[in-house]
Amino acid sequence: MDIKTPFLATDVVIRLWERERFRGIVLIERLNYPQGLAFPGGFVEVGESVEESAIREMREETGLEVKIKKLLGVYSDPERDPRGHVVSVVFVADAEGEPKAGSDAKEVKVYKLEEVPLERFVFDHKRIFLDFLSSL
Repeated sequence: MDIKTPFLATDVVIRLWERERFRGIVLIERLNYPQGLAFPGGFVEVGESVEESAIREMREETGLEVKIKKLLGVYSDPERDPRGHVVSVVFVADAEGEPKAGSDAKEVKVYKLEEVPLERFVFDHKRIFLDFLSSL
């Protein structure tokens, strides 16, 4: 049987806190194609739940231990990723600490919501960011 399905990924909108003060959201500058600004994320591994994948990917890409707070949405447009059909389960999570770039993140930055450079987003992450804003 020859079955072809989309790849499954997770992305996370990390709300970074310092005690009870909101510092901003964590975005990465991607090291690999397509290069640009993105929410940290990656592919779900076999035997792993999407929640486990999200937590692992955040640790690998940002060095942060996150607590998932809610599901933001499932993004499945076949054209959302120029590398091929990738479905992403997107979570909102909270973390504290100082993010450090790892894995395929060239750089990691904390942005205040009003300072996010929308034109620099890759994939459909501008849409994800706007959906996040409207969920507040």
